[in-house]
Amino acid sequence: MALLDKFKLDDHVAIVTGAGKGIGAGIARALAEAGADVVLAARTESDLQGVAEDIRALGRHALVVPTDVLDFSQLQNLADLALKEFGRIDILVNNAGGFPPKPVAHTTAKQFEDAFRFNVSTAFEMSRICAPIMVETSGGGNILNISSIAGHKPAPCFAGYGTAKGALSILTQQLAQEFAPKVRVNAIAVGSTKTDALNAVLTPEVEQTMVDLTPMARLGEVEDIALGALYLCTPASSYVTGEILGVNGGLERLNMQMPRAWGGVG
Repeated sequence: MALLDKFKLDDHVAIVTGAGKGIGAGIARALAEAGADVVLAARTESDLQGVAEDIRALGRHALVVPTDVLDFSQLQNLADLALKEFGRIDILVNNAGGFPPKPVAHTTAKQFEDAFRFNVSTAFEMSRICAPIMVETSGGGNILNISSIAGHKPAPCFAGYGTAKGALSILTQQLAQEFAPKVRVNAIAVGSTKTDALNAVLTPEVEQTMVDLTPMARLGEVEDIALGALYLCTPASSYVTGEILGVNGGLERLNMQMPRAWGGVG
């Protein structure tokens, strides 16, 4: 097999959560371009339909499943519909997640727990559901979790999001040990990436500061993350599991400057 053939996913089936926009949509398109059929999950059906059209234009099949990942019964339904439509599951991308930067003093315990549930518990439940199906239908598979540099680089106002993403990274390593050698589990530690969510808070001044603090002197593009995902979801990375791949421009600290509790910025 030629080396580039190891990046092909012909006849594989992938589930991507949070696939309507941004990083999730970019990963879904990349997997389809490599040959995979894709099950698209997010809350907003109209967003998913747009991504599905792109995938079908590539000659692949797309199944749209409107899903609220916080409702675990819908996660089971998502896997069931994927299996009914395609007869197999090879790849799971746990992309849905998020939580805004917020001072600890203004974060309730419930909000903190909600951040954990949204970023970690959903990925745990979806992985728990899909891994046995992967083994039964395909003999094995791949799980990719979208984590963040905030999960291992502490900064002011990221206690909720950073703690959750840190837990997601550890969960990745735990699952990799338990599911080996049949199912590989990896994550991407994403840096500041130009998506609608980030663009909503960017001003020219904020963006320039973030670029200045990034060794690669630019913000990430969705394509950067999608290419990392493609590597981790294809046979090209068949000897890689339990790894947290940094796709973040070389950041050694968060480049979004937020205030400390008692003055100054971190």
